[in-house]
Amino acid sequence: QVQLVESGGGLVQAGGSLRLSCAASGRTFSNYAMGWFRQAPGKEREFVAGISRGGTSTDYADSVKGRFTCSGDNAKNTVYLQMNSLKPEDTAVYYCAARVAKYASQSWPGYHYWGRGTQVTVSS
Repeated sequence: QVQLVESGGGLVQAGGSLRLSCAASGRTFSNYAMGWFRQAPGKEREFVAGISRGGTSTDYADSVKGRFTCSGDNAKNTVYLQMNSLKPEDTAVYYCAARVAKYASQSWPGYHYWGRGTQVTVSS
């Protein structure tokens, strides 16, 4: 089992940047594919980015391609989401999730472990 804790959220102006972190404890995250999801008020949870077990491949939602970068640090047991050129529509609670598989999935039911989320608010 793995426990996930997100951090790094906050309030930022449009065009700004934030870096979210997801620290894993328990089993090392190198055993899992990792995903980032977000959920805005009144909307369904949506896939943002994912990284495969071992970090060899990444996947992004079309809405964040070219602006967000997902990476991992095995030594720190941490996954990151670097978010640049933020837009007001990026405002949401961002969740980190782990999946017992090689590759990330864009479908949230495919994940076995979840963090509690961190709020990202982008002002216009």
